[in-house]
Amino acid sequence: MSQIVVNQLTHPQRVRILYKTILRLHRGLPEELRDLGDKYVKDEFRRHLKCTPMEAQLFMTEWAKYAVTITKQLGIRGKPTGTLGEDIDERTVEMLKDDQAVQLYELMLAAKGLDGDVITKEDITNK
Repeated sequence: MSQIVVNQLTHPQRVRILYKTILRLHRGLPEELRDLGDKYVKDEFRRHLKCTPMEAQLFMTEWAKYAVTITKQLGIRGKPTGTLGEDIDERTVEMLKDDQAVQLYELMLAAKGLDGDVITKEDITNK
Protein backbone atom coordinates (compact mmCIF):
# COMPACT_ATOMS: atom_id res chain seq x y z
CA MET A 1 0.00 0.00 0.00
CA SER A 2 1.44 3.37 -0.90
CA GLN A 3 2.31 5.95 1.74
CA ILE A 4 -0.33 8.36 0.43
CA VAL A 5 -3.12 5.81 0.77
CA VAL A 6 -2.02 4.78 4.29
CA ASN A 7 -1.98 8.42 5.40
CA GLN A 8 -5.55 8.84 4.17
CA LEU A 9 -6.83 5.99 6.33
CA THR A 10 -8.49 6.68 9.65
CA HIS A 11 -6.90 5.35 12.82
CA PRO A 12 -9.49 2.54 13.16
CA GLN A 13 -8.80 1.51 9.55
CA ARG A 14 -5.04 1.36 10.19
CA VAL A 15 -5.63 -0.68 13.36
CA ARG A 16 -7.84 -3.12 11.47
CA ILE A 17 -5.28 -3.53 8.66
CA LEU A 18 -2.49 -4.21 11.17
CA TYR A 19 -4.68 -6.65 13.12
CA LYS A 20 -5.67 -8.59 9.99
CA THR A 21 -2.06 -8.57 8.73
CA ILE A 22 -0.79 -10.09 11.97
CA LEU A 23 -3.46 -12.80 11.95
CA ARG A 24 -2.61 -13.55 8.31
CA LEU A 25 1.09 -13.80 9.18
CA HIS A 26 0.27 -16.22 11.98
CA ARG A 27 -0.99 -18.70 9.37
CA GLY A 28 2.66 -19.46 8.64
CA LEU A 29 3.41 -20.40 12.26
CA PRO A 30 3.28 -23.94 13.64
CA GLU A 31 -0.29 -24.69 14.78
CA GLU A 32 0.34 -24.45 18.53
CA LEU A 33 2.15 -21.10 18.15
CA ARG A 34 -0.53 -19.84 15.79
CA ASP A 35 -3.29 -20.61 18.30
CA LEU A 36 -1.36 -18.97 21.13
CA GLY A 37 -0.43 -15.96 19.00
CA ASP A 38 -3.95 -15.44 17.67
CA LYS A 39 -5.44 -15.51 21.18
CA TYR A 40 -2.81 -13.09 22.45
CA VAL A 41 -3.25 -10.66 19.55
CA LYS A 42 -7.04 -10.69 19.86
CA ASP A 43 -6.82 -10.08 23.61
CA GLU A 44 -4.27 -7.26 23.27
CA PHE A 45 -6.18 -5.45 20.53
CA ARG A 46 -9.42 -5.82 22.51
CA ARG A 47 -7.79 -4.48 25.70
CA HIS A 48 -6.48 -1.42 23.87
CA LEU A 49 -9.77 -0.33 22.31
CA LYS A 50 -10.04 2.55 24.77
CA CYS A 51 -6.53 3.82 25.31
CA THR A 52 -5.04 7.28 25.13
CA PRO A 53 -3.70 8.58 21.79
CA MET A 54 -0.15 8.32 23.14
CA GLU A 55 -0.70 4.69 24.19
CA ALA A 56 -2.32 3.98 20.83
CA GLN A 57 0.72 5.30 18.96
CA LEU A 58 3.11 3.17 21.02
CA PHE A 59 0.80 0.16 20.66
CA MET A 60 0.65 0.50 16.86
CA THR A 61 4.42 1.03 16.59
CA GLU A 62 5.26 -2.06 18.64
CA TRP A 63 2.76 -4.29 16.82
CA ALA A 64 4.02 -3.03 13.45
CA LYS A 65 7.57 -3.97 14.55
CA TYR A 66 6.24 -7.39 15.52
CA ALA A 67 4.64 -7.81 12.08
CA VAL A 68 7.93 -6.90 10.38
CA THR A 69 9.86 -9.33 12.59
CA ILE A 70 7.45 -12.19 11.89
CA THR A 71 7.55 -11.40 8.17
CA LYS A 72 11.35 -11.65 8.18
CA GLN A 73 11.35 -14.86 10.22
CA LEU A 74 8.74 -16.58 8.08
CA GLY A 75 10.45 -15.70 4.82
CA ILE A 76 8.90 -15.29 1.40
CA ARG A 77 6.85 -18.47 1.40
CA GLY A 78 5.33 -17.83 4.83
CA LYS A 79 7.00 -20.80 6.51
CA PRO A 80 9.64 -20.54 9.25
CA THR A 81 13.13 -20.32 7.81
CA GLY A 82 14.90 -20.47 11.16
CA THR A 83 14.27 -19.62 14.79
CA LEU A 84 10.99 -17.90 15.59
CA GLY A 85 10.83 -15.08 18.11
CA GLU A 86 13.60 -13.12 19.73
CA ASP A 87 15.06 -12.69 23.19
CA ILE A 88 14.02 -9.80 25.39
CA ASP A 89 16.90 -7.97 27.00
CA GLU A 90 16.99 -7.61 30.76
CA ARG A 91 16.65 -3.82 30.65
CA THR A 92 13.37 -4.08 28.75
CA VAL A 93 12.00 -6.61 31.24
CA GLU A 94 12.93 -4.32 34.15
CA MET A 95 10.93 -1.49 32.56
CA LEU A 96 7.72 -3.56 32.49
CA LYS A 97 4.90 -2.79 34.88
CA ASP A 98 4.03 -5.65 37.25
CA ASP A 99 0.93 -6.65 35.28
CA GLN A 100 2.97 -6.66 32.05
CA ALA A 101 5.64 -8.84 33.68
CA VAL A 102 2.95 -11.29 34.81
CA GLN A 103 1.46 -11.31 31.32
CA LEU A 104 4.88 -11.94 29.76
CA TYR A 105 5.54 -14.75 32.23
CA GLU A 106 2.15 -16.35 31.48
CA LEU A 107 2.84 -16.08 27.76
CA MET A 108 6.22 -17.78 28.25
CA LEU A 109 4.57 -20.60 30.22
CA ALA A 110 1.90 -21.05 27.55
CA ALA A 111 4.52 -21.10 24.80
CA LYS A 112 6.40 -23.83 26.68
CA GLY A 113 3.19 -25.78 27.35
CA LEU A 114 3.30 -25.07 31.08
CA ASP A 115 0.26 -22.78 31.26
CA GLY A 116 -1.24 -24.76 34.16
CA ASP A 117 1.55 -23.57 36.47
CA VAL A 118 0.67 -21.26 39.33
CA ILE A 119 2.24 -17.82 39.47
CA THR A 120 3.24 -16.79 42.97
CA LYS A 121 3.90 -13.33 44.34
CA GLU A 122 7.59 -14.27 44.55
CA ASP A 123 7.62 -14.97 40.80
CA ILE A 124 6.41 -11.43 40.18
CA THR A 125 8.82 -9.69 42.55
CA ASN A 126 11.82 -11.74 41.40
CA LYS A 127 11.33 -10.97 37.68
